[in-house]
Amino acid sequence: MRGYFAIGAEGISKPMNLGSLMRSAHAFGANFFFTVGAAFNPQEVKQADTSDAAKHLPLYTYASAAELTLPRGCALVGVELTEDAIELPSFHHPQAAAYVLGRERGSLSPALQARCDHLVKIPTKFCVNVGTAGAIVMYDRMISQGRFARRPANPRAEPQALPEHVQGAQKVRRKKHS
Repeated sequence: MRGYFAIGAEGISKPMNLGSLMRSAHAFGANFFFTVGAAFNPQEVKQADTSDAAKHLPLYTYASAAELTLPRGCALVGVELTEDAIELPSFHHPQAAAYVLGRERGSLSPALQARCDHLVKIPTKFCVNVGTAGAIVMYDRMISQGRFARRPANPRAEPQALPEHVQGAQKVRRKKHS
């Protein structure tokens, strides 16, 4: 898989939510994690993150949307339930992306929304927990990257072969683990 991604949250304050989001980021292979205007106790977050994600991926903290800096060429993708946001299943994920979620019981600030290159929404009736939303976005990115064979229309039918680039990557992984 080419490219990279990061995930972060604006104004997050609940250590369990931040720990859950960091653990999911670690599990899905994020390259870094970030917060904007967050208020949290690192010790409490550490207790909530059972994978020790902070030891495995960098955490960048920014006081405001204006201070947020990303690598050159990295698209900022806001995850927000707004009328004009693209529904996640229809969104083409950029090769290099940083996804930012809003605070608990709130939305992304207007300043941060203005900084976003894209706004996406999870097509739900109402907002879901920030940790859950982050996991959904990262899962959607993973399956949209073409690493898996398409699902058969008939579950009893033979599954389609994986694309050649995925087969080659799997052979390399198997060699490393043998």
